[in-house]
Amino acid sequence: MSILLDTTLAVRDYAALPAEARAAEAAGFAGLWTEETAHDPFLPLMLAATATERASLGTAIAVAFARTPMATAEAAWDLQAASGGRFILGLGTQVRGHVERRFGVRWSAPAPRLRGYLLCLRAIFACWQHDAPPSFRGEHYQFTLMTPFFNPGPLVYPWRDARGEVKGVPVWIAGVNERLCRLAGELCDGFHVHPLHSTKYLQDVTLPNIERGARRTGRSLADVQRMSTAFVITGDTPDELARARAATRRQIAFYASTPSYRPVLALHGWGAVADELTNLSRQGEWQAMADLITDDMLAAFSVEGPPAQIATLLRHKYEGLLDRVSMYLPYAPGEAYHRLAARIVGAT
Repeated sequence: MSILLDTTLAVRDYAALPAEARAAEAAGFAGLWTEETAHDPFLPLMLAATATERASLGTAIAVAFARTPMATAEAAWDLQAASGGRFILGLGTQVRGHVERRFGVRWSAPAPRLRGYLLCLRAIFACWQHDAPPSFRGEHYQFTLMTPFFNPGPLVYPWRDARGEVKGVPVWIAGVNERLCRLAGELCDGFHVHPLHSTKYLQDVTLPNIERGARRTGRSLADVQRMSTAFVITGDTPDELARARAATRRQIAFYASTPSYRPVLALHGWGAVADELTNLSRQGEWQAMADLITDDMLAAFSVEGPPAQIATLLRHKYEGLLDRVSMYLPYAPGEAYHRLAARIVGAT
């Protein structure tokens, strides 16, 4: 399987996390990712960095606007050093409600602000790795001071991009809309495709816009790696498949109720369903939302089959579209899903 199969590390017990990371690597997963949900996304990866040897380690995602570029740069630099060059910094913007009400940060148009954030990050990395002067000034961020006392110095194992340029840490962003896809193509090393996607959306919207952005800086689509988390419906018995199908309907309904993700459904002619999901979410009608997700929607947004066929199904769906893919549920040794995941990895 040319597409790399990754997994998400679940943060249940920090004391057990190093062993879980080792087990995931031993099972054959190529990359281990963390999320910014109920836990900080960077801290678990420091434990994983010292417990593993081969797998890449990344945030999918860390909320950019919840941190200054300098705070993010320091965490990324330390993780790149601790992992021997295996870290991937994945950033996302989050929606307005969470930025303002959960993180307590002022909201502004995300694409221009993220552009400044990325340029500031690159300026910091260049200063530390290449002794470039701290001279970035933008609308939202600036970096004009760096003294030896605060400079961690160059990485022993810096990351090089596809053209051999030493950049220190690869920077990916996540997104759905066309502007963030173009921004990834222009400035980033990779792009996290949102789990709510279809091959049609990848072919018609995501990849063409990444390529448009890449051309602005003399690059191509091949310079930007792509990965996503796929909804996988699998099981050994009819009951297991039914439970997985129901859980996937609920998760798709939850994501599709967010207005920012409406274009994904609208591309398939399901815009009115997206609007109804948004209204139902405001009323807390979660089961009614799941009932709106049809079999056609499940087929468009997920992969379904017995464990022995999942690897082939993922390859057929994403070959030529993505470089890496993970399954939506996290890695959890000893649980039924882990047993299925291990069999899927083995089939690759």
